[in-house]
Amino acid sequence: MVNVNDVPSSRLIALVAEQVKGIGVQEPQWARFVKTGSHAERPPADPAWWYTRAASVLRKLYVHGPLGLSDLERAYGGTKALHYYPKHHRDAGGSSVRVVLKQLEQAELVSKTPKGRILTPKGRALLDKASKEVFAKVVEADKELARYA
Repeated sequence: MVNVNDVPSSRLIALVAEQVKGIGVQEPQWARFVKTGSHAERPPADPAWWYTRAASVLRKLYVHGPLGLSDLERAYGGTKALHYYPKHHRDAGGSSVRVVLKQLEQAELVSKTPKGRILTPKGRALLDKASKEVFAKVVEADKELARYA
């Protein structure tokens, strides 16, 4: 059985981002203009960054278990240069993460627990199915990887 840990994350996130578009995740109007956090200098260059973020959140919840909003803000944050001082970590903006989580909850892919948010069986099945498709494409490119299925 192939799961999320067995496939390249970049390919999996790209495939899940395409699937998430049809499930009910919609980019808000403000998402085109907003930075992802105080560490970023500009808004994301990718016009479909919202769906990529949603797919990435799903994968993080699959791999790292129950996560709260502050955990995800820390994960999506980055370093900010402070003139001649050493760089410091800045968390990502909470709104972009929070709205994605709420949309994934409405799509019934994520549920809220006292310890944080977790994947529902529907969300886990979506990622398992997508990882199976990605693994099939990877095996086509390199036949020797078929023994790991």
